Amino acid sequence: MKIVVLMASPNPHGSTSILAEQFRKGAEESGNSVEVIDVCRMNVAPCTGCVACGYEGDCVQRDDSELIRRKLLSSDMVVFATPLYYYGMSAQLKTVVDRFCAYNSSLNRRHLKSALLTVAWNSDDWTFDALTAHYKTLVRYINFEDMGMVLGYGCGTPSMTMSGEYPEKAYRLGRSL
Repeated sequence: MKIVVLMASPNPHGSTSILAEQFRKGAEESGNSVEVIDVCRMNVAPCTGCVACGYEGDCVQRDDSELIRRKLLSSDMVVFATPLYYYGMSAQLKTVVDRFCAYNSSLNRRHLKSALLTVAWNSDDWTFDALTAHYKTLVRYINFEDMGMVLGYGCGTPSMTMSGEYPEKAYRLGRSL
């Protein structure tokens, strides 16, 4: 299976990258190919809502969103890897997701598998409610097949993350594919 990880943490050595790396390791050990796309280092402008794409065509903006589009439409699975920022995905990932509208029908037809890897400092039981609701809505709307979520509670620093159970959970999720 060809897997694309949309890495959406502006901190390249943070807790989100730990989960993404462990997921990648497990998935590759199971014979999958994994490409990590660092969306925070890409030039992706917010959707302008012009609808010139007709929800299935070329976007009028010329940026790295086209590269992401090509990668996703030639893959079997997308993994959303994001820190929790004010109870949602990072702005960088939200910008990429908003640009899905230019290839909405193509994404729907692909029936990609998907997963969510996320971390937060908080460890309250409701910490991920808004993000998981958003992710589940994307899964439903775009016809993704959810393969699982790793919700890293209490992962405020890389050392906190490494001492917890979540890197192993991310590894096992990747390995299970």
